[in-house]
This record gives sequence, structure tokens and C-alpha cells, in this order.
Amino acid sequence: MNDDNRNSNNINGRSTSELLENVVVVYRSDTLTVGEIKNTLHERGFGVLLAIAALPLCLPVPVPPGYTTFFSIPLFIFSVQMMLGMQAPWLPVWIEKKEIKRSSMEKLIAKANPWLKKIEQRLQPRLTYISVHTWERIIGVFTFVFALSIALPIPLTNFPPGWGILIMSLGLLSKDGITILIGMIVGTIGVGITMIILTLLWMGMSLPTFY
Repeated sequence: MNDDNRNSNNINGRSTSELLENVVVVYRSDTLTVGEIKNTLHERGFGVLLAIAALPLCLPVPVPPGYTTFFSIPLFIFSVQMMLGMQAPWLPVWIEKKEIKRSSMEKLIAKANPWLKKIEQRLQPRLTYISVHTWERIIGVFTFVFALSIALPIPLTNFPPGWGILIMSLGLLSKDGITILIGMIVGTIGVGITMIILTLLWMGMSLPTFY
């Protein structure tokens, strides 16, 4: 029991970037399941799992059709749970069984961690009079709206809302209300861009093909 407490304390004391690096160290197989990743990080609750789900959406590169829609599914699930005030994240079995190549996870973490570490250096507890539970509910609402924008199959519009969710999740993990607000602003700008593009499409303008 004491060993479990020490392990939990060690995990809770690590930064998000360190936790992500730990994911590919814990499991040495060629593939990781979503469930394995969730179980490795569950002690940190919704914050780190939101970060994991948002990371693939934060790269401003063209992606295959359906890519953003698939990655928006866990964001929808987590956001609803956060709005409902659930204490622990849950995923359906079919998502937990989805496999991710370990090499792909390593590449993603290698690209994202330098940026994450720069952000983490600036994080500190702020606006702590608002409880973490309250912040989770607020973030849940914004994440749901941002995930709607991400789910739309429009090239590159996933980037700002994805970063908005990532920044909010880092702020939640560090109890940094200012960073959470910045994430909300970034994501809202992204939703605005998506709305503009949808309006242009409705008016008959065609978009360039990336695929």
C-alpha cells in the first residue's frame, strides 16, 4: 500500500511532458492501446488525458479525411463527463482497444514536448479561488464546443481549437487559471475561423484540396 502511495505521488509530481515521455517507457511493445495509455495516466484525471487527445490535432499539417473526426471522439466523451462533474475519466471499450504504433507515439511526443516544456516553464497556480472541480466543468463546456469545430472535415481548422484544448488542459494540471483562460481564447478564435470558412462554403466558395 505504501508503494502504491509513493508511485502515485511520483506521478503527481511530474510535469505533463515527463508523463508523456513515461508512456513509451512503461510499455515496450510495438503497439500501445488507448486503454493502456489511459491507465498509465489516470492518476492525473482529465487534464493529462485531454492533452493526449489534443496533441495529434495540434500539428498544422494536412491530414487524411476522417483523422480529426476520430480524434474528436474522446474529446466529446471527456468534455461531457467533465460537464457532468464525474471524478474519473471513462472511455468505451472499443476506444480503449484501439492500437497506436509505439513509434508514432514516440515521434508525436518528440515533436510536442519541446513546446510543452516551454509552456510549462511559465505555468504557476493562479486564480486558485476557483476550485479545480469548477474549472473542470467550465473547461468541459469549452472543450465540447471546440471538439465540434475539430470534428468538421475542413482542412487545418483543427489546429487552433486543438491548441486551445491543450493549453486549457495544461492550465488545469498546474491550477493556472490565467493559462486556462488563454486556452479558451485561442480555441474560440479557432471556432471563429471555422465559422468564417463555413460561411464562405455556404456562399459557394471552394477550398483548396490538400489530400
